[in-house]
Amino acid sequence: MTNFYHLLNWTLKRGPHPCPGPDGGTCINEAAIVACGFPYQPVPAHTDMPSCFSRPICRLALFLNDEASGIERQRLIPFVTRLACADTPEIEEKRAAYIRARLDLDARHVPHVPMSVGIRILEGALAIGRQADPLAADDVADRMRAARAGTAPQAPKPRSLPTKLKVWLGALKPESVLLRAARLSARMTAVEHPRRGRLLPQRERQTIEANLH
Repeated sequence: MTNFYHLLNWTLKRGPHPCPGPDGGTCINEAAIVACGFPYQPVPAHTDMPSCFSRPICRLALFLNDEASGIERQRLIPFVTRLACADTPEIEEKRAAYIRARLDLDARHVPHVPMSVGIRILEGALAIGRQADPLAADDVADRMRAARAGTAPQAPKPRSLPTKLKVWLGALKPESVLLRAARLSARMTAVEHPRRGRLLPQRERQTIEANLH
């Protein structure tokens, strides 16, 4: 199995990363997303992981990834296929408590943890509750290879709020709904309170009032 992870040719780095590079070049959580067959996405925080991933375990993995040196970080590679082990809320709390008793990630100053110690904590947390479903070695290798080559699927970019509003309202116009409403509100202020702005002509006031009803 050690040889298998070596053949993945994936280098872990401090993240997040917009996309994988020729050598992988992502954090452990981003690599785990690829290994499990999800579209690639940057992972700024453990809460950005798909729901099948254990939040406490991914939080610890991300901490160890970002705290480690370049060489030490590569020792986390064997865990890329083990993080998708989300369990019941009770089990997740047990995992969080197990980690917290050994490494308080909520402390104001989290001390440096040698990778060997961090891996022991990670192994202990992973031993609690459900284990990740086994993944075929060939499938994982193919997914990692496609990601390195830039041919793996990417997670869709979220639409901006104005665009969503326009889609919901069925009004795909060049000007966003929110911006239009703000402008109308500002112009109505001038209508209702002339001292705060210019007094609008009668025709323009009627047009604004019609748009607001």
